[in-house]
Amino acid sequence: FSVLCSAILSSHLLGERLNLLGKLGCMLSLVGSTVMVIHAPEDEEVTTLDEMSSKLKEPGFLAYAAILLAVCFLLIFYLAPRYGQSNILIYLTICSVIGAFSVSSVKGLGIAIKGFFAGRPVLQHPLTWILVITLVASITTQINYLNKSLDIFNTSLVFPIYYVLFTTIVITTSIILFKEWVTMTVVDIIGTVCGFLTIILGVFLLHAFKDMDVSLGNLPQVLQSGQQVPVTRDDKNVLIEVDNSSIAPEDKPKVFVIYI
Repeated sequence: FSVLCSAILSSHLLGERLNLLGKLGCMLSLVGSTVMVIHAPEDEEVTTLDEMSSKLKEPGFLAYAAILLAVCFLLIFYLAPRYGQSNILIYLTICSVIGAFSVSSVKGLGIAIKGFFAGRPVLQHPLTWILVITLVASITTQINYLNKSLDIFNTSLVFPIYYVLFTTIVITTSIILFKEWVTMTVVDIIGTVCGFLTIILGVFLLHAFKDMDVSLGNLPQVLQSGQQVPVTRDDKNVLIEVDNSSIAPEDKPKVFVIYI
């Protein structure tokens, strides 16, 4: 729903272009999400903070978390200052990688809140405060880099790509932390993979053909004539574009040097 909502609102409120293929990509993303939810594995029952702590201390998850932190630091301190302004994947990958920690923290805090209302001493448990600090830091980082990405790139592109990256990280985190896919059937595995591939296809349609002026009104003419589809440029992606071939030699700008 966020993919479709952000694309439509950015088109109407921000004046960003969303052609027919972009709308089709949004619908495919929704269809893929629905298929994934239908075939998703059931959540493993973790009822106490001690059980959650044992999950977080497993060697597999610790190695996974260390790799995510290393990737995140590499993106933030090396790649983002150099390529963040030109590559949409840099900022969104940072948000997605940090999302693994925010999702895990929300899961643990949900258990802590249930325990608090059940009368358990969750406030004395150190994991509760570790999860709170992790959640605040991860959400702050996500908001920061997501806003940077929205300031530079088209909104209808940011949210679908971010959705795919974030979903990938969350699925991987779920596999490693809760081992939810161990009890899945072959049909559910195939359905989940197909749903995720459908989301990727939708994002590809939204991203690859975003500059084409394709709509229901001009689609029959385009298909019948076989002419090249006109291309439109978004002002967030292209600041200025000059066709030098159309400038005659005598019309080219002159350079004057003044000596003092």
